[in-house]
Amino acid sequence: QVQLVESGGGLVQAGGSLRLPCAASGLSFSTYGMVWVRQALGKEREFVAAISRGGGSTYYADSVQGRFTISRDNAKNTVYLQMNNLKPEDTAVYYCAARWGTVIVTVEAYDYWGQGTQVTVSS
Repeated sequence: QVQLVESGGGLVQAGGSLRLPCAASGLSFSTYGMVWVRQALGKEREFVAAISRGGGSTYYADSVQGRFTISRDNAKNTVYLQMNNLKPEDTAVYYCAARWGTVIVTVEAYDYWGQGTQVTVSS
């Protein structure tokens, strides 16, 4: 059974950093594109970053470009989101999700989702 587990969230002051890992099991990890998505309270799900199966291609939302970095370690079945220079508007529940094959930035196309981890950025 496919399982995705995010961790690493918490409360951080503006300008600080967090690193979120998402550990996958129950799937052939290296054949899946991965994405990070966030949802702020009262808002729709928002694409954050995506990474291709081998990690060679990455994509970012304009709002996080230059501050966030997505990476993956296929040997560890884990995708990461490094978040630097955090802003209060980054406050949200952060989810990782997977789809078989080519990575895309349309969040509705992803089949498997983690439970999410809360990131709160204070002023």
